[in-house]
Order: sequence, then C-alpha cells, then structure tokens
Amino acid sequence: MPAIRLNRITFSYNRTEVFTGLTIDFPESACTAVTGPNGCGKSTLLGLIAGLLRPHHGTVDVAGVDNIALAVQRDQVEQTFPITVSEVVAMGRWRRLGLLRRPARDDRDIVDYWITELGLDKLRSRRIGDLSGGQRQRALLAQAFAQQAAILLLDEPTAGLDADSAETVHRQLRRLADSGTTIVAATHDADAITRFDHHVDLAAGVQYVGPEQHPCHTGGVNTRAGSQT
Repeated sequence: MPAIRLNRITFSYNRTEVFTGLTIDFPESACTAVTGPNGCGKSTLLGLIAGLLRPHHGTVDVAGVDNIALAVQRDQVEQTFPITVSEVVAMGRWRRLGLLRRPARDDRDIVDYWITELGLDKLRSRRIGDLSGGQRQRALLAQAFAQQAAILLLDEPTAGLDADSAETVHRQLRRLADSGTTIVAATHDADAITRFDHHVDLAAGVQYVGPEQHPCHTGGVNTRAGSQT
C-alpha cells in the first residue's frame, strides 16, 4: 500500500487545466523526486497532497496521515515579517503543541537540533528578512524537519544552497526516509534525481519506480499551467 495515492486527479486554475486523470503512487519511507519544467504542476501537486488544494475530480489518499509538513519556496515567505530564525524553526512544533501548551524541553531540543544541523547557530537571533536566500531556505527546511511529520513535502529544497548545504540537506533527507518518513520533493536539481529512490516526471507523464528506473505511465498531465510550478 503506497503512503500517498493520487487517483485520476483533474485540476485546473481559472479554466486552465493542470492535471487530467493524473494517477501516481508514492511509496512510504522513501524519497521521491518530482520533476518537470516550470508550469507543469510540481507545486500544485504538493498542494494537492498537503490538502491546501482540492481536486475537481479524483481522490488524494494519504493513508490516514494528518501530520504533513510542507516547506514552500523561500520567495513565498514575507521577508518583512518580524520573526527570528529561532522563532521560524520553533513554528514547526506548533501542530504538536496546539494553542495552549507551552514548548517542553523535548520541543526545544528538537528545534535546537535542526538549527545546528542546518548551520543556523550564528543566525538564531537574525530576522528572517535579513537573511540571504540560501540562509532563509535552510531556516524553512529546519522548520519543516522540526515537525517530525510522517509525510514531508518540499518545494525546490536545495534552491539557493551552496554545495555543502545541499549535501547536508540530502544527507538529512536520506536519514529521515530511512527512519520512516515519506518524502516528496519538487525539484530541478539533477543530483536529487540520482540520489532519490523514485522519480516522477510530470512533463512526460511517467513515474520511474526504484533504482532500476522502470517507467510506469501516470495518466494525463496538462503542462499549460501558466506560472504554477
């Protein structure tokens, strides 16, 4: 049973079709790269899995999981928002804490761990808007990782990162998948495609499963999605 199943999904923006009859299975405890040119629906696909978007037809099944983390692209975050790096990462614990419970020692330890792992120690007190693009990207990834979600969705996770930071992210994704997290990453990063367990090419309408890369057709994909990625 896949961790995520999209079954015959049809979705459009303002009468412009993005997906028509799209069917994809995402295996559990694995990293899947979703690729394709700008406008093919990569970000839309993540939004459908996260439940932020609803398909016009078809179903999205996440096997009863309600803890899904989504790390958006850094340019989708308001840079003038007066919040520090530590506060951004700590927001990853809000789902587990709820509105009334204060962070416990375990919550603080998890936040500290991801700040350290992603090289943000010296930036803890910096405002998110004062960071470089790569630094802001690492803060958003740390926030997503801190959620300890069963399903982790990433939109261009290594965009703007230097080689060392990208290597750190790939290493952490591998560790999370090996410990049971299902990871889906929309990416243009060719390195991610070779390092991930599975690959979905939206432009070709093909799903490559496993290291031997045997293709399976995923159904119709309309790539006329305008600025949607």
